[in-house]
Formats: sequence, structure tokens, C-alpha cells
Amino acid sequence: MGGFLRILVATTLLLLSVYSVAGTTRSYEFNIQLQNVTRLCHTRSMVTVNRKFPGPHIVATEGDRLLIKVNNHVSNNITIHWHGIRQLRSGWADGPAYITQCPIQTGQSYVYNYTVVGQRGTLFWHAHISWLRASLYGPLIILLKLNVPYPFSKPYKEVPIIFDTFKLKVKPGKTYLLRLINAALNDELFFSIANHTLTVVEADAIYTKPFDTETLILAPGQTTNVLLKSKPKFPGANFVMSARPYVTGQRTFDNSTVAGILEYESSIHMKNLPLFKPTLPSLNDTSFVTRFSNRLRSLASPQFPANVPQKIDKHLFFTVGLGTSPCEKNKTCQGPNGTRFAASINNVSFVQPSVALLKSHYSDQSNGVYSPYFPISPLHWFNYTGTPPNNTFVSNGTKLMVLPFNTSVELVLQDTSILGVESHPLHLHGFNFFVVGQGFGNYDPNKDPKNFNLVDPIERNTVRVPTGGWVAIRFLADNPGLLINARLFLSVGIHKIYYVFSLISFTCGAGVWFMHCHLEVHTSWGLKMAWLVLDGELPNQKLLPPPADLPKC
Repeated sequence: MGGFLRILVATTLLLLSVYSVAGTTRSYEFNIQLQNVTRLCHTRSMVTVNRKFPGPHIVATEGDRLLIKVNNHVSNNITIHWHGIRQLRSGWADGPAYITQCPIQTGQSYVYNYTVVGQRGTLFWHAHISWLRASLYGPLIILLKLNVPYPFSKPYKEVPIIFDTFKLKVKPGKTYLLRLINAALNDELFFSIANHTLTVVEADAIYTKPFDTETLILAPGQTTNVLLKSKPKFPGANFVMSARPYVTGQRTFDNSTVAGILEYESSIHMKNLPLFKPTLPSLNDTSFVTRFSNRLRSLASPQFPANVPQKIDKHLFFTVGLGTSPCEKNKTCQGPNGTRFAASINNVSFVQPSVALLKSHYSDQSNGVYSPYFPISPLHWFNYTGTPPNNTFVSNGTKLMVLPFNTSVELVLQDTSILGVESHPLHLHGFNFFVVGQGFGNYDPNKDPKNFNLVDPIERNTVRVPTGGWVAIRFLADNPGLLINARLFLSVGIHKIYYVFSLISFTCGAGVWFMHCHLEVHTSWGLKMAWLVLDGELPNQKLLPPPADLPKC
């Protein structure tokens, strides 16, 4: 199941060794190397970090500075993204290739230098070039400051889970904190442990109002922390931990189930015990996904408030979905009528530049690199979730949405049916955002905002645009290279014959910030764009100069 599901949790011993006073500088070294890796009796050569698959844990305390030196010893170009880190005035360390940096070439090194500000919880790191995050990824755990308690009862252990074939041993009557990460390339995943209830307490490193569930759904790029309470007495059985895809659209997928085993400590030989399996939702159970998503709410406490932007400066409407492009000469393409599959936002399929956008902007050398005129809404309106238009071709370009510093934004992301409706997990770099609304079908700007949650919406960095629907998010950009008060809300369709919608609001910080579908296949087809947030007037509202070792193209 390599490349299908990565669910990771950091060990208590590793975490305890990192607790310290805030402000510590922690250094790590990543050596990018080829390594033979065996999974399910198959061995193949893979690009790894420090010859480990998955890669090493990065553990820090809120307020720490991280210095992570990446040495490239393979023939591939490399960049690393610190998924969910807000990058306060440190956009040069964000990692997406040709957006904030040129790749680290063979034989070269680069030090990612950033400070973790105002964040705690479960995130992860991964390669951000080509499809290399299939094997280059690992957990990034941010601990609370010393003597700051969790907003829930302290768990007995924080357990490491690398969810290929994994065995988790527990003691009766204890509570375990599981830090779950979906690092899969193209699969949203249901997850469940047989005969056990899980309590959701965090999503994308944001505390939630706790709720119990037997099954979770995680899109690629999303993380969830859950409390697992073991049985009070030895149950005389073993229990399967299972994950399998949630499927929308018409693309191919891996319909197999990946499994691990939950065992209770005992002197009884485990092979002599019965094995219970969980019942997971059906592959296309959008109604479950919708119900689960609607239960997610920010904690919204005095200590961990939900600072949802109430006044909006800029309203934006983006369509997301698939389309086609003409097939190149002398090539065979797999799209409809011999075309090539493509994907777009507002019908603009992103063309990757040959130089880094952030450096081009900082050096005032953007001519011929990008256009600052990304459309604020579709150029041609149509029934987005109804009968598709006859013309399925996308336009192509490197266009950025420009925002003045400290702009509050509300963004509606609308799925389209051009080549069939489908769920799209969108990740916004450098920001969190509040997900304030969602629904089926086409977004109605006159009716739908009346139902927005502006009190305790979930705050995320990756949101699912529901299949055949919309999601609305809000965020505020008020720091160079950082989004301080970003919040996100997501939604999903209920039945195949209906459509879902959701609304987004956000705030933007100075710098160039990538936004893209976290299904790698759609990203490769062009479902991505970038935001350019201009400097503010004060010195601390401006992007810092690039580091001396920033890679060159």
C-alpha cells in the first residue's frame, strides 16, 4: 500500500525529549538519498530522507526556530514544503518549486530557516516538486509550550503510527493520542478501528470542539488528532485498524483496504484470539463525508479563539475542475476525443514558470514571468453543476491574484461538471482559513451567506471542495509572508444525484503563496494558482531579503 495512505503519529518519548522553554533553535539535516525499500514483499529503489521511509520526525515546541539543512545526493531536483507552517516573514522557506524557490539541484544544499509562531499540533513535511512526495514525507509535530496543558485530559501516550502494516499495542483503561496524517498522493481516506470510538480533538493543528465518531475522513494534506480510549479490561480479542478511499469522479483509484492491528498487552498468544474488523463507509458515501465535515467546529475558547473576519474587503468566486487541452503532435492522449486532460481554476490552467515567482517579485523582474491579472470570477458563467458546456478547453497562463497588505478576503470555491463533478482538496500555503459555509449545487450569493457560520467555523489549511458543490472560506492577510488569522470551512456532497457547495474566508500576508489541489494528478494537470500579497507600510510588514544560499535556477 506504499503511496496509498500515510497515517503518522509521534511517540511520547520523542515528544517529551523536545519539551523546553520557547525560543530554542533546533537543527536537523536531511540527506536526500536512494534507498531500497521493502513493503509487502516487494523491494524497489526510492528517493528517501536519511535512508528512511517514511522520513524522520521533525519535533519542535511552539516558538522554536528550525534550521533544516537539505543535502541533495540524487539526480532529481528537490524542494521540501512544511505543510501548514504559516511562515512568518519567511516565505523563502515555504518550499514549492518555482513558486518560492528554485529547486535544490544535485550536489547542492539549502537551509530552510523559519520560526514556529502561534501554532501547535500535528502537521507534516513533504517534497514539493514532481511526484516525489510519494516517498519524501514525514510528520512535523509542534508541542505546546512548557506547562501549557492540552484543552482536554492529558493522554497516557502519544503513539507513533506509520499506517502501512502496523501493530499498535495498548494497555487497558488508558487514553492514547493518535496524530493522523493523510500523506497519500491521490486518495481521500476513511479510517476506523474496530469496536472502538475515537474522539476528534484537532484538525490541521487547530483544536476542535471534541466529538465522538467510529470513522473519520481525511483528504490528502489533512491531519486529525483523536483520542483513543482503550477497553477498561483485557477484551480477549484483536482489532483491525482500516483505511480505504473515498471516491468521487471518474478517475482510476486503488479500491483496496490498508490495515493495521490494535493489540492489548497480555500474556495470551495473540494468534489464539479472535480478530474483529471495522465496517467502513462505502467508497462513494458522500453523505457520511458531509455529516462528518459538518461536525467539525473550532474550539473558540478564550485561550484558543476563532477570530473569523467579520468585515470583508474582497469577495472572490473561483471555479475549480477538470477540462481538456489539445493533444501535442505525434502523441497519444487519454482525454475525450483524443484531447489531453487538464485542470484549472477560473478556467486558467497554471503554467509553471522556469524561475521562482517570489524572487521575480522581490527583484522587480516579473515581466515575462507572470501576469498580475488572475480573474476574480469566471470569464464565462454557466450552470456549473448542470449540463456541461460543449467547449471543454482550458486557457493556460501564469497568473497571480494580487492583494494589498491586510486585505480580508472571502473566497467561494465552486466545483464544476465539465468532465464530471469531483471532490477537490485545496491547500493554501502560508495561511489558515475559516470554512464558513458549504452547500450542494451552484452557490447563490443572495441566499447562501445567510447561513454562514461566523462564530466557530473550523480553521484549516486544506479544505475539500465538495463534489458537485461549493465551499466558502475567510482569511486575513496581515503579516509579510504569514497569515495570522486564517480560517477554513469545507463541505461535501450528500448523494451522487445532488450537489454540494462550501464558502471560504481568509486574510493574506505579504509574499507569494501557492494554492493547489492536493490530488497530485490534478496538480500536475494545472489545478493551481498563486496569490501575491504586497508589502505593508511598516518595516515588520515587509518580506525579508532572500537568504544567501537560496538555490538558483
